Amino acid sequence: MENKIKKSPLALAILCLLIEEPMHPYRMQQLIKERGKDEVINVRYRNSIYQTIDRLHRDGAIVIQEKKQNEGRPDLIVYEVTKEGREAAYEWIREMLSTPKQEFLEFPAAISFLALLTPEDAKEQLQKRVLALEETLAYVEKQIEIATSRGIPRLFLLEVEYQRTMSLAELKWIRSTIDDIQDEKLKWDWEWLREISLYLTSKEEPVD
Repeated sequence: MENKIKKSPLALAILCLLIEEPMHPYRMQQLIKERGKDEVINVRYRNSIYQTIDRLHRDGAIVIQEKKQNEGRPDLIVYEVTKEGREAAYEWIREMLSTPKQEFLEFPAAISFLALLTPEDAKEQLQKRVLALEETLAYVEKQIEIATSRGIPRLFLLEVEYQRTMSLAELKWIRSTIDDIQDEKLKWDWEWLREISLYLTSKEEPVD
């Protein structure tokens, strides 16, 4: 029977935390931040974790274990994972690890329309991205250095290593593209784009 529980990185994080032990949402938020999971999982909006918990509860992946009094504030609801939720988490991990998924990210979308900018403008924007990536890499390297000095095993740093590797690859490609624009190995203007458009249109096979 197909699993009805809706998959997402945040849902996976919640289920994995609850596999460790029952806990309330605030504790989940703390652990996600303390363990650096917010670097690879989008928890930008505070309500997102509560909305995901509500959905997992509706789907039967988690249940309420108890409610704790919270000194004049709303009770803290402690959740625990169900058998279905545990099975879903393991299934998602295996699927996410083994099966590449086409993700529609902003950067590739912008690259596909790069020709709408002038080469000079495109180069300027890519140079800004280089600076941002360099800052990201410096931060990631610092996090790895701190974690290593504290004796944290590599197993718990793999997602940070992956982030570093992907950022380095992107940085290398962008710098190469900037160099090609600078050396005019990669150049374009509106007249050339019109000519290419007409040429490609002429090559299209007629539709019956």
